[in-house]
Amino acid sequence: MKIYVLGSNAFIPQMCAAKDKLCELGFDGWIHPEYEAIARGEGDKEKLRREANGEHADVKRENDYLRVHYRHILESDAILFVNLEKKGMKNYIGGNVLIEMGQAYVNNKKIFLSNDIPEYSAYVDEIKAMDPICLRGDLTNIKKVV
Repeated sequence: MKIYVLGSNAFIPQMCAAKDKLCELGFDGWIHPEYEAIARGEGDKEKLRREANGEHADVKRENDYLRVHYRHILESDAILFVNLEKKGMKNYIGGNVLIEMGQAYVNNKKIFLSNDIPEYSAYVDEIKAMDPICLRGDLTNIKKVV
């Protein structure tokens, strides 16, 4: 099973670790190659600086991340969204992840969340409607449902 790993850019190191764990479990885990470079400290430092200064939209547009991730979603059997705590919100799911989750859903891809659905989100109902499988912090739980 080919599983593409996504999540907030704040979780890039954890996303890379999740990809490695999926491979260790015998899945074909993969992630955007640039994220692995960033996790190794080899990423585009100017781009990272711009993101840190709130220039996310420009970086997303310049790298065409929405379309690139969509193509990767189509090439996968399932998507694992790493959703950790961010901005004081447990199990954070931001706008981009919601878009990507919708793309996976309408293309009949299995949707995994590394943790539970966030309790306090403006789009909890939309997330629940896509029937994600919550792994409760343990990626080995994927083996129980595939």
